[in-house]
Amino acid sequence: MSDLTIRPADRDDLPAIVAMLADDPLGAQRESPDDLTPYTAAFQRMADDPNQHLMVAVRDDRVVGTLQLTIVPGLSRRGATRSIIEAVRVHADERGGGLGTRFIEWAIDESRRQGCQLVQLTSDSARTDAHRFYERLGFTASHIGFKMSV
Repeated sequence: MSDLTIRPADRDDLPAIVAMLADDPLGAQRESPDDLTPYTAAFQRMADDPNQHLMVAVRDDRVVGTLQLTIVPGLSRRGATRSIIEAVRVHADERGGGLGTRFIEWAIDESRRQGCQLVQLTSDSARTDAHRFYERLGFTASHIGFKMSV
């Protein structure tokens, strides 16, 4: 893994990031890699927010993974700051080689560096392999999540 770099994403990384978001049955239904317009606008909103960290893993000048880390200050838990890990994706030909573990460990370390007391994430109920992966890394399935499209 020494040939792997984890760095902030830049606008040129968007096609590779969106392709990974679309590369599974759930993402294929909701992502549009052929039209980067909404992703470019979202990227700019994230770039303008110091609490948003869109990261990529790069090997041999190729984006092979992505995740978003959001830092959220709060009042609960005695004023704890938490981080939220979202949109974790590893390129299909990189899965099973430890990249996902290294990526999540990076996110946990960065959360500590930013003063977070809690790291949380959600995973679609259909992603049972991902659930096992997160549990192996020490996460606990402690809550039931709810969503509403608006």
